[in-house]
Amino acid sequence: MLEPCEGKLSCTVLRGEGGSNTADLPDQLVEGKQKFISQIMTSKSPVRSAEDVDEVALSFAEVKMLATGDERFKEKMDLDMQVAKLKVLKQSYLSEHYDLEDRILKHYPQEIKEYEERIVGYENDAKIASQHMPQGEDKFCPMTLNGVTYKEKADAGGMLLAICKENPLSQPIQIGSYRGFQMEVFYDTVNAHYCLNLCGMRKYKVDLGTDALGNLTRIENEIAKIPARLEAAKTRKEETIAQLETAKEEVKKPFAFENELKEKTERLNALNIELNLNEKDKSVIDDEPEQNDGQPEKKCTDRER
Repeated sequence: MLEPCEGKLSCTVLRGEGGSNTADLPDQLVEGKQKFISQIMTSKSPVRSAEDVDEVALSFAEVKMLATGDERFKEKMDLDMQVAKLKVLKQSYLSEHYDLEDRILKHYPQEIKEYEERIVGYENDAKIASQHMPQGEDKFCPMTLNGVTYKEKADAGGMLLAICKENPLSQPIQIGSYRGFQMEVFYDTVNAHYCLNLCGMRKYKVDLGTDALGNLTRIENEIAKIPARLEAAKTRKEETIAQLETAKEEVKKPFAFENELKEKTERLNALNIELNLNEKDKSVIDDEPEQNDGQPEKKCTDRER
């Protein structure tokens, strides 16, 4: 006898009268289950979603087909797995497709705009720096600190250290100018040292130390990096434009297996109709007689003493 379980019959409980399995579980079912479990148990993320491509519990109609050995049933089981796998691939394709559309509409244009702003800023700051080149043997431009202009490096470096010690705040405070850039200092509480910002159209951070002349050298080195920053921004802008054009071409490509998915889905639907698997299983009727829910009527018998 087959034991019903909520309209489904589990393959593991299918027993004949002699106690043996009515039909062995197809190898494809076992393989499909193993692949599904591997997706869940792995620490990686091979796909965005995992889908159980087969049901362990077979319907009553499917069990009958297994018992009769109908070849169409084997074809249906193969198609079930293939269609399910193709649907997972299509879902992954659609996810990537939507991501590309988002990059085309938002990400790449925003990046290009940011690099254009950087380029304008670097060009302006490079021009300012070139108009205030260091002079003399010390290669030093006069530095203005707290309204006083210092022409000697040693004096400017010493005053810069003194100003830093007087302002132990993390909020930047403007203290003067150098080579056309406004300067502001602040205390970096995370790294426990003073920093200086050179402010043009863009800001350039300089980590300060305890050496007066060394700090001036660091400031000069930061200004000298502006042309390289400009070229890097131009290169990144061109790369982003190229990525945008590539994305526009990629988003036009259709799902590579669309025709295969359509053909196999149509064939699977046809098989389901032929095998009557598209209809819900009829309830298994219990052969045992129904019991009356009411209490049995008591028979009253008059007994004489």
